[in-house]
Amino acid sequence: MKVRDAIRNYFQKAFRWERGRQQSGYDKMLLILGPFPVPFDWYLLRFPTGAEIPPHVDPVDGRRHYRLNIILRPARKGGEFICKDPIWNLKRVKLFRPDQSEHSVTRVEAGSRLVWSIGWVRR
Repeated sequence: MKVRDAIRNYFQKAFRWERGRQQSGYDKMLLILGPFPVPFDWYLLRFPTGAEIPPHVDPVDGRRHYRLNIILRPARKGGEFICKDPIWNLKRVKLFRPDQSEHSVTRVEAGSRLVWSIGWVRR
């Protein structure tokens, strides 16, 4: 029954915009969700003008959480990703541990920002 519920839940959420967890003006769209071999997710994140994410961490019990953000479209002004201890911090590619490193996105002041976000957890 759990597998059936997980599949139903995926199809109810996939490919639909919903408000981001931080309730700070960004939207997310679930693209892919997988339980194995390593639990992972793929999201599209949309940051319209005025959106931002305050500094935070995303705790995960007993696992290591990784996230790779690929900036598909940067904002014309603002919308900068800030991370205390990134693994990679290139212009459009950000790899970090959201469970350990405080991270945020500055307020989008002009234009909009679009990000492909890939996350996974390991023991």
